[in-house]
Amino acid sequence: MGRGQMPIGRRERAKQAKRERIMTAARELFAEHGVSGVTTQQIAHRADVAIGTLYLYASTKAELLIMVQNEKFAAAVDVGLAAAKATAGQGVLEPVVALIRPVVECLREHIENGRTYLHELVFGDPAEPYRQAGLALAGRLEDGITGLLTRDEDIGAADAAVLARVITAIIHVSTTATGYLDRSDEVVLADIHDQIHATLAPHHRAARVIPRFI
Repeated sequence: MGRGQMPIGRRERAKQAKRERIMTAARELFAEHGVSGVTTQQIAHRADVAIGTLYLYASTKAELLIMVQNEKFAAAVDVGLAAAKATAGQGVLEPVVALIRPVVECLREHIENGRTYLHELVFGDPAEPYRQAGLALAGRLEDGITGLLTRDEDIGAADAAVLARVITAIIHVSTTATGYLDRSDEVVLADIHDQIHATLAPHHRAARVIPRFI
């Protein structure tokens, strides 16, 4: 324990242990059966807690899924930011794709869970704490994309922020639309690459226009 840190009490340690058991149980069961194939009672049973105790940590199955997926999403954004940094000097398209690749792979690791997670973040109660955390992660991804786009001298800061929102919308559709479900990650990522390229192209064409003087 570091100097100046207060020791964690027995009650708090017990709460942390229960939360970890619930998280582990939810993570395993969602991975095994998908969110629609799991009940909160099954999660409570595997975590060895009463159903009432489980509801103290998450009041619905959707919140349990968000808890689990937030951890995965946060790790994917971290990996993506590091990958984008490693591609410095390659324009902006390749760094942006490097950033979003682990995010797309995370969301498609279990497609039903990923689709439900994004649906819950977009349409659920934004005041709910776990959704707030998930939306903050989505904002961190969007900010990362914005930062990469501002490296392009043809894209202003305001346009970069708007384009980042467009790119995150592309990611959302490409990872949730029914027509994409049977595609491999590589095919989906290649399609996303092409969509981002087409989205950025008008800015580069506009920058190459040479004004005519009469």
